[in-house]
Amino acid sequence: MFSNLPLLSLLIWLPIVGGGLVLLTGDDRHANKARWLTLAIATVTMLLCIPLYLGFDTATYHMQFTELHNWIPRYDVYYSLGVDGISMPMVLLSTFTTFVVVLASWKPIKKNVAQYMALFLIMQGLMVGVFCALDSILFYVFWEAMLIPMYLTIGMWGMENRVYASIKFFIYTFLGSALMLVALLYLRYYAHSFSILAFYKLPLTMTEQVFIFLAFLLAFAVKIPMFPFHTWLPDAHTEAPAGGSVVLAALMLKMGVYGFLRFSLPITPDASQALEWLMIILSLVAVIYISFVAIGQKDMKRLIAYSSIAHMGFATLACFMIYMIINRTGNIADAYMSLEGAMVQMISHAFSTGAMFFGIGILYERMHSRMMADYGGIVNTMPVFAAFFMLFAMSNVGLPGTSGFVGEFMIILSTFKASFWITFFAASTLILGAAYTLWMYKRVFFGEIANDKVRQCEDIHGTEKVVMTVLAVAVIFIGVYPEPLLNLFHASVGHLLQISHISKLG
Repeated sequence: MFSNLPLLSLLIWLPIVGGGLVLLTGDDRHANKARWLTLAIATVTMLLCIPLYLGFDTATYHMQFTELHNWIPRYDVYYSLGVDGISMPMVLLSTFTTFVVVLASWKPIKKNVAQYMALFLIMQGLMVGVFCALDSILFYVFWEAMLIPMYLTIGMWGMENRVYASIKFFIYTFLGSALMLVALLYLRYYAHSFSILAFYKLPLTMTEQVFIFLAFLLAFAVKIPMFPFHTWLPDAHTEAPAGGSVVLAALMLKMGVYGFLRFSLPITPDASQALEWLMIILSLVAVIYISFVAIGQKDMKRLIAYSSIAHMGFATLACFMIYMIINRTGNIADAYMSLEGAMVQMISHAFSTGAMFFGIGILYERMHSRMMADYGGIVNTMPVFAAFFMLFAMSNVGLPGTSGFVGEFMIILSTFKASFWITFFAASTLILGAAYTLWMYKRVFFGEIANDKVRQCEDIHGTEKVVMTVLAVAVIFIGVYPEPLLNLFHASVGHLLQISHISKLG
């Protein structure tokens, strides 16, 4: 019954139109009206995911809840939507993250409240559009449009260097997508359609595949971001408000990995296999080198930003290890585990790292500093907050029983049979991650009370405690019982493995 409802369109356009309504609430004299209206819209969109989840058939890889309407008939561009087991979890994550960000921004944002809340609603709708689009031009429009609200969020509510960070973010991500558009137009010329699913069936020579793969690589590598395209992320995270950092970590970084799964592997399987060595090297550089860079950070937000790059390197490694796994072991189950581990890693990273950015935002509200040297002894004045932050830090490290352990364990286990040394270097993130995360926690939370500002800090309460509790439940639930999540994308991962190993050489 739910499949007949335009649920995907509602999830896209309700927050976008709702963002426009929030803007109409006026200036900061009506800030509470803007807050409550935003919360209502975010809650409704999150509740719409319940019939989406309940009506989703986990036994099939086919697109579900599909919608198809003429958009630009002259050029065969359609408003085409659908979700499978790969995009479905990301849609759920998008609506959940926006709900959390709205709650987290309830008190910290005091100026231009309506504009701030509206931008996050609009951003949510555009990001859901990215995950649901089945027409490549529609995908590209959503992909580029979502940069605007994030650019404005960093530029208007960021820290001292917000203008520099916002411009750098926009230029990197916008220019990175230029070649992707060229590749999409090239594919359309031969497929006679902009349908992403039609591209899967298009035979391509190795030369064509390599150029298309590299075009996609630039767009997706910047978004993740992969080394050496990562330099915009620490600046964007450092200068963004807490809500912006949460959305960047929880959603925008995942779009690059989603792009590899939706475009690169199924459209250019031969090039993906031929260039797996390049992707594995870049992923290992992100895991190892960027982890050492994180150890040297003094700013808490920059440390977590570099940590995000290292964790996403783990996800890209899992995506491209599937060829080596099958070629060397012949075991399709290990390849399943690798891709499913990448999916779990993306979702887990959203909860744990998003929670840590939110926690650093709480500390900044009280201390007006992100530098670890200004802290010490927080556990003495904020014990509840310290306990929550410890849980998220342990998930970031990959402690068993937390969500951070599940994805990393699956990836390490699946790659071990294919290559001991790749697994050895990849697993070093467990040690390096523990080094910089626990070092930060020790400096900030333990020891004697550092100064009077720390002594005057109040523990979390109200919406802060609600947000922390919700994220803690998510981290523990996935860590203890990931089965519902694995069931959600198992069939689609299996189909992706199948088509990414079928040669398209004519």
